[in-house]
Amino acid sequence: MSDRLTSNSAALVVPPKPGAAPAELLDIRPPVAIADPWFWALCILAAIVAALLARWAWLKWKSRRQAAALAVPPIPAHIRAREKLMSALRRINDPPLFCTEVADIIRVYLDERFDLRAPDRTTEEFLHELRASTVLTHVQKEMLEQFLTLCDLAKFARHEPMLKELERLHMVAAQLVDDTEPSALTPSTTPSGT
Repeated sequence: MSDRLTSNSAALVVPPKPGAAPAELLDIRPPVAIADPWFWALCILAAIVAALLARWAWLKWKSRRQAAALAVPPIPAHIRAREKLMSALRRINDPPLFCTEVADIIRVYLDERFDLRAPDRTTEEFLHELRASTVLTHVQKEMLEQFLTLCDLAKFARHEPMLKELERLHMVAAQLVDDTEPSALTPSTTPSGT
């Protein structure tokens, strides 16, 4: 029976190739390190906390910036208009450009001061709406109508006003701003005994 086992259990042996070095046995590979699942959970949690802290810091910075912007009071419309009128004087030697700039300054001022929507309308539309308005006196309305008519002549009809007319135009614009500037004591805050 042992002969039978020997003949049936014969192994196949492959002879080495001629001239090849005998094969060495390879060592066993070292064990593969498997990461701890708690490590990855802590990494994800740390990333989430870092993102939340960054968002909180950004929102806090943004709110401080907005608070600082709100802390600076806006420049009143009459002061901005005066500054723009003074800077428009450097264009007085170019009548069409000067008239356009001065008219735009007054239109924007009236829009900001009285909400008259002057920049959005033609002169005719604006003057028609102004007639029904009570924010300006009759004299101021007439002065504004003459002012805008002269500006339109220079802008559209190629009328070249003389230097004296341009200076007068500037003076009328400045006078209109001065006359309509809000006073420190409004009618509601004036003492009733005066």
